[in-house]
Amino acid sequence: MAAKKNTSKKQNALQRFARETIGELRKVSWPSREEATHLTVVVIITMIFMGAFLSLVSGMSSRLLNAVLGI
Repeated sequence: MAAKKNTSKKQNALQRFARETIGELRKVSWPSREEATHLTVVVIITMIFMGAFLSLVSGMSSRLLNAVLGI
């Protein structure tokens, strides 16, 4: 009997969670297709620049450390 009640509570909690999640997703202000595309391009370009910058800093610090340590 207790196991049946526990399963029922879990189902109710899961159903409530799903219902509340769907309700919250309906409230979201989703971007337009053009805005999403633009933001995606901005993120990709930023990632490329940051990757290049971090690679440059890493290489320079590695060379500096090797020069200081005489390796």
